[in-house]
Amino acid sequence: MVIEERKECGEDLNDEIIDKITEKRLLSEVKSGIQTIQYQLITLMTCNGQTPFVTMFMYLDEVEDGQIRDDLALIIQEVMIQRMAGVKNEKGVWVTPAFPKLIYVLDEDNIHEDSKYYYLTELAAKCTAKRMVPDYISAKIMKELKQGNVYTCMGCRSFLTVEESQKNPDGSHKFYGRFNQGVVTINLVDVACSSYGDMDKFWEILDERLELCHRALRCRHERLLGTVSDVAPILWQHGALARLQKGEKIDELLYNGYSTISLGYAGLYEMCYRMLGVSHTDPMGKEFALKVMQRLNDKCAEWKAAENISYSVYGTPMESTTYKFAKALQKRFGIIKGVTDKNYITNSYHVHVTEEIDAFDKLKFESDFQKLSPGGAISYIEVPDMQQNIPAVLSVMKFIYDNIMYAELNTKSDYCEVCGYDGEINIVEDSAGKLVWECPNCGNRDQERMSVARRTCGYIGTQFWNQGRTQEIKDRVLHL
Repeated sequence: MVIEERKECGEDLNDEIIDKITEKRLLSEVKSGIQTIQYQLITLMTCNGQTPFVTMFMYLDEVEDGQIRDDLALIIQEVMIQRMAGVKNEKGVWVTPAFPKLIYVLDEDNIHEDSKYYYLTELAAKCTAKRMVPDYISAKIMKELKQGNVYTCMGCRSFLTVEESQKNPDGSHKFYGRFNQGVVTINLVDVACSSYGDMDKFWEILDERLELCHRALRCRHERLLGTVSDVAPILWQHGALARLQKGEKIDELLYNGYSTISLGYAGLYEMCYRMLGVSHTDPMGKEFALKVMQRLNDKCAEWKAAENISYSVYGTPMESTTYKFAKALQKRFGIIKGVTDKNYITNSYHVHVTEEIDAFDKLKFESDFQKLSPGGAISYIEVPDMQQNIPAVLSVMKFIYDNIMYAELNTKSDYCEVCGYDGEINIVEDSAGKLVWECPNCGNRDQERMSVARRTCGYIGTQFWNQGRTQEIKDRVLHL
């Protein structure tokens, strides 16, 4: 196009000039393209008013080395530059968007100072410090856990299992197009409380509850049986998940590893504390917690062998359910110190939010549990404002690469529209004992006049939360 335009205008066809103009136009097109994608996603609301839960996966080695990888690097760079800038809200204030969620893969070509794409990793560190994303997958650790594969999760943490029955024409394992049938979560705290500290009783109740979860998962599976592709043509006919014929049933996609179905779990910490009186970070607690995790995996393997349905263990995000579970526990068992005395229970295998632990120790400890949560898991560390300490962010990223498959840094990214304060907005109690958000600079408590972004369940929440989740956020201690 540049050559044709210059010919029409009678301009010099100097290669150097043509290359310079072409490169400038390309950069402009990439910028416009990324901006279009971002704004389309955050303005394309679902029927309940939420932004589509989209994850953008940034993995350089997903394409071959050379020009195409350099082009991908250019796109990744622009994605992070625009995310750092943020988006304008309805009042014209630049704020942190919740979506799309960004995942950046750490690998040999971008993790070391002398790596070709290390500049992208430095940019990712700055972006994380400012906007809490991207999150990080270690290609090295993931290959160890996923039979040499590196691939994205669905949403915030749901990973498909590696299935030998599902291969692409080139012999590689298939992930794109596969899906998950749903999740049912076991409340491990309830199992512990129901056994009243009796270990024999605990294992007996655990097996009973697991079978109850199995029956519930079967209900989800059987409800899908008989569904015809016409109910969602984009999914089943046009290639998002499959290319079935009109009127064809989706049944074959529910078996043989094409889709997974997830056994979720919650409250591993409280379970240990009720049974043993110690956290699962204690050697005795860790041994017990890992045995429980192994039992969940054994059950999934048993069901899969019997039914040819790919059951997998999944670290449930909990979202508002953390409050629901906590209230149900308090109603059934009263207040038990260290177990039911909060309005939340701990996500999956995570170290309790109030427990003092170093960032690197936390990531190393939780890596053992990610191995036993193949259907989905994510770890995080809680950090202060890191925008003036990018070398520390890079140190954490390098530790993630060497030690854990999937992790993130929880920074703070808030804004008060009353006074223009750009920092951390605090959680305080009002006169009625309710937890509310307050600007430390001007005292503003009007949620309509502030922007608060917090990582709640693997993704960023910006719509405020129930009292249980708000208390959990308030109780978090810093790990760095």
